[in-house]
Amino acid sequence: MAALTIALLQLLPGPTADTALERGLAACRQAKARGADIALFPELWNTGYTIPQDPAALRALALPADGNFAGAFARLAAELDMAIGVTLLEQYAPAPRNTLLLFDRRGRLALTYAKVHTCDFGDERVLTRGESFPVAALDTAAGPVQVGAMICYDREFPESARLLMLNGAELILVPNACPMEQNRLAQLRARAFENMTAIATCNYPAGRPGCNGHSTLFDGVAYLPDLEGSRDFCLLETGEGPGVYLARLDLDQLRAYRAGEVHGNAYRRPELYGALTDAVIRPPFVRDDRRP
Repeated sequence: MAALTIALLQLLPGPTADTALERGLAACRQAKARGADIALFPELWNTGYTIPQDPAALRALALPADGNFAGAFARLAAELDMAIGVTLLEQYAPAPRNTLLLFDRRGRLALTYAKVHTCDFGDERVLTRGESFPVAALDTAAGPVQVGAMICYDREFPESARLLMLNGAELILVPNACPMEQNRLAQLRARAFENMTAIATCNYPAGRPGCNGHSTLFDGVAYLPDLEGSRDFCLLETGEGPGVYLARLDLDQLRAYRAGEVHGNAYRRPELYGALTDAVIRPPFVRDDRRP
């Protein structure tokens, strides 16, 4: 069986980037010791999802994607033979970005993803937005896996996961920092179901204001040949507390399902979907704080 063990690092980073680095490296070592192939952090790990509104303070917290913080995780990925998806407030022009860096098990940067749907109704309005949903072949012990990412609010737009599916994603990684209540969990379940993709989400535990754990792994496989009716494809839902939580994803099962089931791309009618790219916003959805 081709399988991936995914570790969701539902932890608090501490007050500084230095403590986040120390705790993050220790968590990755723990994940590897328990058999993980991929370790995933919550959103904006180096700041604990702190986003100053003062431009100078914001720039002071931002770190380069090729700096010491990211480099430490790249080196550890190679040392442990384990992929690591670490998040950071990334130095960028004209303003920092909310970014995931995914290092493969050789320590090579496989994927850089910057949050596309920033929360412009809140603190993230001061950040630079991402502009695409890339997918990369991630080198793992189970062979190459097509991996993409969403970050928190991206999850609320079905187009995010749909584009990742169309770009080839088998697994979507979702760093998160918000209350994962029943409706947000239902969003993730729906994204996995309709795209036949696995979705792994890592949230902060209770203790970070506005967060409550409930990190999840959905494998997206709703039906099995020997099972009457549908199955619960939630392989893991954590509680609120901190911890390193592991779940195993059966890639052979997922790939066989994607090759024959009716969801995903085969029966779409994209020639009818032109309104999806219409940029006009009409009432009741007009918002004065929307960025152009």
